[in-house]
Amino acid sequence: MPVWCCRCSLAGHLRDYSDTETEGEIFNSLVQYFGDNLGPKVKGMPLVEETSLLEDSSVTLPVVIIGNGPSGICLSYMLSGYRPYLSPEAMHPNSILHSKLEEARHLSIVDQDLEYLSEGLEGRSSNPVAVLFDTLLHPDADFGYDYPSVLHWKLEQHHYIPHLVLGKGPPGGAWHNMEGSMLTISFGNWMELPGLKFKDWMSSKRRNLKGDRVMPEEIARYYKHYVNVMGLQKNFRENTYITSVSRLYRDQGDHGGQDRDVSTKRLQNQKSKFIKRNWEIRGYQRIAGGSHVPFCLFAENVALATGTLDSPAHLEVEGEELPFVFHSLPEFGAAVNRGELCGRVDPVLIVGSGLTAADAVLCAYNNNIPVIHVFRRRVTDPGLIFKQLPQKLYPEYHKVYDMMCAQAHSADSDAVSEYTSFPEHRVLSFKSDMKCVLESHSGLKRIFKLSAAVVLIGSHPNLSFLKEQGCYLGRHSSRPITCKGNPVEVDAYTYECVKEANLFALGPLVGDNFVRFLKGGALAVTRCLATRQKKKQHLFVERGGGDGIA
Repeated sequence: MPVWCCRCSLAGHLRDYSDTETEGEIFNSLVQYFGDNLGPKVKGMPLVEETSLLEDSSVTLPVVIIGNGPSGICLSYMLSGYRPYLSPEAMHPNSILHSKLEEARHLSIVDQDLEYLSEGLEGRSSNPVAVLFDTLLHPDADFGYDYPSVLHWKLEQHHYIPHLVLGKGPPGGAWHNMEGSMLTISFGNWMELPGLKFKDWMSSKRRNLKGDRVMPEEIARYYKHYVNVMGLQKNFRENTYITSVSRLYRDQGDHGGQDRDVSTKRLQNQKSKFIKRNWEIRGYQRIAGGSHVPFCLFAENVALATGTLDSPAHLEVEGEELPFVFHSLPEFGAAVNRGELCGRVDPVLIVGSGLTAADAVLCAYNNNIPVIHVFRRRVTDPGLIFKQLPQKLYPEYHKVYDMMCAQAHSADSDAVSEYTSFPEHRVLSFKSDMKCVLESHSGLKRIFKLSAAVVLIGSHPNLSFLKEQGCYLGRHSSRPITCKGNPVEVDAYTYECVKEANLFALGPLVGDNFVRFLKGGALAVTRCLATRQKKKQHLFVERGGGDGIA
């Protein structure tokens, strides 16, 4: 099957794709994309280094974004030329920050010193730009205030940076796959993206916003609508699956201008001989009928916005692969809805102390299914997420936490009620006769007969398309990337990977698990790329390329 590839001639087709209508449509969409967005601007924005587009008969995209959830959408919005400015009548409650903003009121936030603006700010993210942008969009939100944003947005098309956003499903990413019966943790307005208030969108759909928290399916629809109403859809490609993202290297003695793959061993032995070039992104797109069309793209920069919900974390214990052991809330919810667990005498085992595990507890409890709830932490552990949630706003989660504390298992009884918690316990194994073995922190073992087990202890991103599964990008290169324990290590003010130039990461990959904070990553990446683009423009002019391609 042919490959649709970004390495296409601007003068004509290198290959004839017209024999197959679907492949032709894919190819034509890319040609139209480059024609509309790259061609007219190439004289003003020389984004491809070293060689002319016409000389090597190739097109290299400035940016490819992998992931079309809120991180990828927000980055696309800002790369499309939308710029935030301090509103004329705005007064930020932080007087020091407001004074800094007034110093450069005529500049967009993208063109200002993010480190200077972030200095001294505190918030619920460990990333300073995330805290900065959040306080500009939602001033003093953590103190319970609902102040309006101090920013207003302008579309400045001359700042457009050509890019593609690749996602497995429709824009919105994992939000389209979340359990629809649960409310979001964040308020609806914290889930919104710049330029379109969530409440206004809900009103336009003639839906009443009951309370501040909303269903995930409403958020998913909002994100999909956002891409269309903001005119971003031309940058998005759905049903795409990435199989490889790798660096191309060029032999410094090779004057033919050919980028190529170089073996790791040869690269280590002859590092000085090769220079890093662009990224090669390979994958396939699912089309009507279920067939796959392979593709190959080339990019100067790649932004990882995949989120971390791809691969549920496992306990790595004996019997975990048995069919009665679930690893996702939707799987468990589907089994409950099918009536497979109702009326069972044996309890369901739920493993985990986070909010997803709490959702599973509520699902079982509300369907009269007895629960054994196992978690490693003490109920008094200050790190438990329940302690960070106001009780009035999250009564259902505090109900679970109250049960975790008050209905803990007693050492002198093996009886299990409708809900029994096992703090400071771990699962040793699952057995084929639907039994599990638990062990306490003191080493005491117990065996229970189950109707099902649900392991909800977090998830890992699927970075299989990167070398070493992306582990080398983390703070601990020997461990898998995780949102909390081992995020991708990035520069605090550009979000560029510390260990890989021209590779960026944002959102949950860098520890920003809430939508309100991931928008700061889009700001940092956009500022970094816009700054580099300006430098290239100056270099382009200095070389006398004002009337052609440098």
